[in-house]
Amino acid sequence: MKVASFDIVFQEIPGEVTLALNLSGCPCHCQGCHSLHLWEDIGEEMNEELLDGLLARYGSMITCVCFMGGDQDPEEVARLASYLKLEIGDLKLKTAWYSGRMNFPTKDVFDYVKLGPYIESLGGLKSEKTNQRLYKKTAEGWEDITSSFWRKTL
Repeated sequence: MKVASFDIVFQEIPGEVTLALNLSGCPCHCQGCHSLHLWEDIGEEMNEELLDGLLARYGSMITCVCFMGGDQDPEEVARLASYLKLEIGDLKLKTAWYSGRMNFPTKDVFDYVKLGPYIESLGGLKSEKTNQRLYKKTAEGWEDITSSFWRKTL
């Protein structure tokens, strides 16, 4: 699994300053995908050393790390999220996964999970018609917070 690029973002996870890791090798190949370059196997190997370097540089500026993709190896995404929780625990970072899958990942190490393939006619999370869902882990279970992306009209 490789990271093609990364950025600090403010919209992907509501209320969080997020280090978004764009993972390449996406097997989903959604029609209308806005990140076609992520279908290719490009970038730097995603591992603990890379995470440590990014957190040394950006850790004090962020509240969350989001794995954008990684559907070709969900177990590895979960393992790296666990690493962030256990090894980098003093930062108290939240973890998120944007997945094109329809089901929750096998490991319960994420604070947020976006599920669902991109369907061009339904739009992304900002569309009220979207099939995609963003869930937040709460004490009661998983809460669907997708509507937090929708514009409220007066």
